[in-house]
Amino acid sequence: MPFYLTKFSYTPETWARLMQKPEDRRAAASRYIESVGGRLHGFWYAFGDHDAYNLWEAPDNVSMAAVAVAISAGGALSEFKTTVLLTVEETLAALDKAKAIEYRPPGS
Repeated sequence: MPFYLTKFSYTPETWARLMQKPEDRRAAASRYIESVGGRLHGFWYAFGDHDAYNLWEAPDNVSMAAVAVAISAGGALSEFKTTVLLTVEETLAALDKAKAIEYRPPGS
């Protein structure tokens, strides 16, 4: 199954709610991805550009997109970005396939 890295930030209102009623969001995140046949591998809060990061495994891009849309539609986040991750083996296979592509740079 493909792996996905998501990075997101909460709205100020969400942080205010969490301050009043702290909650471990790992259980909720696990339920979301498991509902499409996937698995949550990690959940981290961070300093910097985003408030948190998740590492997910999902059956396919459509399943992960469904989770991302459902979470984003909830209104608790100000930003949610997903990156599809490739294994080393997948990258090596892509490099091998790239040899057969006859690319021509623009203007050449």
